[in-house]
Amino acid sequence: MKKALIVWGGWDGHEPKQCADIFEPYLKSQGYEVIVSNTLAAYTDQELMKSLNLIVPIWTMSSVTADAEVKLLLETVKNGVGLAGWHGGMADSFRMNTEYQWMVGGQWVAHPGGLVEYEVNIIDHNDPITKGLKDFKMKSEQYYMHVDPSNEVLATTTFSGLDAPWTKGCVMPAVWKRMWGKGRIFYTSLGHVAADFNVPEALEIVKRGMLWASL
Repeated sequence: MKKALIVWGGWDGHEPKQCADIFEPYLKSQGYEVIVSNTLAAYTDQELMKSLNLIVPIWTMSSVTADAEVKLLLETVKNGVGLAGWHGGMADSFRMNTEYQWMVGGQWVAHPGGLVEYEVNIIDHNDPITKGLKDFKMKSEQYYMHVDPSNEVLATTTFSGLDAPWTKGCVMPAVWKRMWGKGRIFYTSLGHVAADFNVPEALEIVKRGMLWASL
């Protein structure tokens, strides 16, 4: 049986507990043993970390109180454990830890206009994470990010420039996958709050991303 760890906490505005409650039962339905923790101490449990197939971080902002809280996480993924997450729960964690950001493949820097309507464009129609999905719309935070050029981008979003004119026409990755050593990394900028996963495509992308990361 595969084992997944969900770690939630940090800024409450991203509804980390509510999001954990969406994906815990899904992973269980797929045959995973799921451990849920609301403390970063889980990342320092060597026996637990060695036993995992997948880590799902839902932890916005905050800072680590000890290097070990991120060091073991980085090593665990590099050794082959998958990492899958979304929005600020994964790409706005530990702002001062650049190696964590390198692993994720990107870092949030802005969401012009706050909650806006935008389109997500699927650019890889053959990848198992996005296969069969069509372009779709979200009304949420549209993440402007600093991203790693080595990411394998699966979907993008284009900025209108309405709230930040200099970004007009900028095409930004919205879904990607990558490797960190032997570990598979999946990320999507979708998922500001739990209700965003009422959009079927957003929900399906995360479900597929978690499964892919833990293959």
